[in-house]
Amino acid sequence: MRLTSRRLRAALLAAASATLVAATLPAPQPLGIGDPLFPHLGNPGYDVLSYDLDFTYGGDNSKPLDAVTTIDARATQRLDRINLDFTHGKVASVAVDGRPARFATADEDLVVTPAVPVAEGARTRITVHHTSDPGGTGGGWLRTADGLAMANQADAGHRVFPGNDHPADKAYFTFRVTAPARLTVVANGTRVAKSRAGDLARWTYRTRHPMATELAQVSIGDSAVVHREGPGGLPLRDVVPAADRTKLEPWLKKTPDQIRWMERHVGPYPLETYGVLIAGAETGFELETQTLSLFERRLFTRTEFPEWYVDSVMVHELAHQWFGDSVTPHRWSDLWLNEGHATWYEALYAQDHAKKSLETRMREAYRRSDEWRAAGGPPAAPEPPAPGEQISLFRPVVYDGSALVLYALRQEIGKDAFERLERSWVRDHRDATASTADFVALASRTAGRDLSAFFQAWLYAKKTPPMPGHANWSSGTAAGTAKPPKAPRPAGQAKPSPQVKPAKPATRPVPEVKPVKPVKPAKGGKAGSPPRTHRSVGGL
Repeated sequence: MRLTSRRLRAALLAAASATLVAATLPAPQPLGIGDPLFPHLGNPGYDVLSYDLDFTYGGDNSKPLDAVTTIDARATQRLDRINLDFTHGKVASVAVDGRPARFATADEDLVVTPAVPVAEGARTRITVHHTSDPGGTGGGWLRTADGLAMANQADAGHRVFPGNDHPADKAYFTFRVTAPARLTVVANGTRVAKSRAGDLARWTYRTRHPMATELAQVSIGDSAVVHREGPGGLPLRDVVPAADRTKLEPWLKKTPDQIRWMERHVGPYPLETYGVLIAGAETGFELETQTLSLFERRLFTRTEFPEWYVDSVMVHELAHQWFGDSVTPHRWSDLWLNEGHATWYEALYAQDHAKKSLETRMREAYRRSDEWRAAGGPPAAPEPPAPGEQISLFRPVVYDGSALVLYALRQEIGKDAFERLERSWVRDHRDATASTADFVALASRTAGRDLSAFFQAWLYAKKTPPMPGHANWSSGTAAGTAKPPKAPRPAGQAKPSPQVKPAKPATRPVPEVKPVKPVKPAKGGKAGSPPRTHRSVGGL
C-alpha cells in the first residue's frame, strides 16, 4: 500500500507523538483500584467486557501451558498505559488493537504501553501471548492426580492469566483448551464446540453470564462428565474422576433436590448450568467456581465425614451461585455477604434435613463472636490477610460470624420480611456487583425503617451487640456458667482454612453506615456484551 504525502505526514506525526508520550511516561509501577484488603488488585482506567482464554496443555501438569489471553475492554479514561494483573508466567508479546505494544513488569502487574494511546470511551482489544505456570504455591492452577483445575480465590486469577483481577470488574468468558484427546476438558459455562486433530482435542466453553476472575474454572483430566436434568429443565453436569463415577453417584444425584430447596428459599437458579467438580487433590477448602463448584475427592470418600455434613457443604457452595457468583461483592470487605449467606443456607439445610438446630449453632457462634472479632476484625471490616497467605482472609468471622448477622437481622425484622429481602437481593443485583451499603439500603426499604444503626453495630463494632429476642445470650463463657452446646462441627469452617493467628488491632477507621438514601438498581450486564438469557425455573 502507498501513502499519499498528507497521510504520510499524519502517520509520522502520530508516531512522533506516541514516541514523545512514551519518553515522558514515568517508570512502570503497579496500580490498584483502592481495595483496602488488596491494595494492588484490579486496575483503574478500563472496564473489561470479555476474556478469551486459549490454553494448550501438553499432558504434564508440572510444565507451563502455552496461552493466549485476549481482552476486550472499554477505556474509562485516556490510557497511555494499561496495567494488567499478571504474575507467574512469561510474556512473549503484547498487542493493543492489532499493533505491537511495549510491556514491562512491575511487582505483580504487566504494564503495557500501546503504540497509540487509547481514548476515553473507546473500545480496545489487548492480546497477550504468554505461559501459564502450574508450579509453585499461592493458588491459581491446582495440580490434581490426573491433571489440572483452578482455585483462584481470593487473588490468584492473575497467576493463571492476565486481566483485571478484582471481583468489581465482571466480564464474559470464552475458554479454548487444546489437550491430549484422552483427557476431558470442562470449564465454566456451557460447551459450544469440540474438534479433534490426531492425538489432540480442542474444547470451547462460553459463559452466558458475567463472572469475576476469581471464579474462573478449567478442569483437565481423566474425568467422567455426568449429565442430568435439574428443576425447570436446568442442565446439570458433574465432573468426577472416571474411576469414581459409580462410587460418587449417591452424592451427585442429590444436586437437583438441593437446587429445588434453594429455589424455594431465594428464587430461580440464576445461571445457565450447575454441577460439582470433584478433584483428586487435597486443598483444605471447597470453592464456588461459577456453574462448577470445586470439591476435594476426600470429602465424599472418607467415612469420618457424616452424610449431613457433606450435604450441607454441598449446599454451601450451591448457595454461592446466588450469593457471590451471580451477586458479586463490590469490594473484598463485602465478603461477609458471600460467606455469611452461604453459611446461613448451609445451616438452614442441616436443620431442615438433619435436625441440626440453627438456633443452637447461632448461639454457639454468638458465644464465640467477640473472640472472632478480636482475631480478625468485625464482619464488614475484616483485617487484611496475613502476608503471603491470602486465604487467611477466610476466617470464622466471615462464616458463622457473618451468618450470625443474618440471624440477628431475621430476629429484628421478622421471618417474612427477611425472606422478602433475600429474594429481592438476588433478583435486583443479578449478574452485577453489590456492596454492604446496597444491602443495608435494601434491608431498610424492605423493613420499612432505617436499619443503619442496627447494621453499624452488627457489622462494624468490636463487640457483638445484644441478640434481638435472646437477652440471655452472652459472648464468651463466664466462670461457673455452663457452656452452650457445641456446634456439631467447628463453626466457620464450611470451607476449612489454615489456622490463623489473631490479627493486630485495626489501624484504619471503622467505616460508618450512613443514613439510608434511595439507591439505583444495579446494572445487569455490560453494553456490548452477549445477551443474557432468562430461563423460567420451576420448583418454587
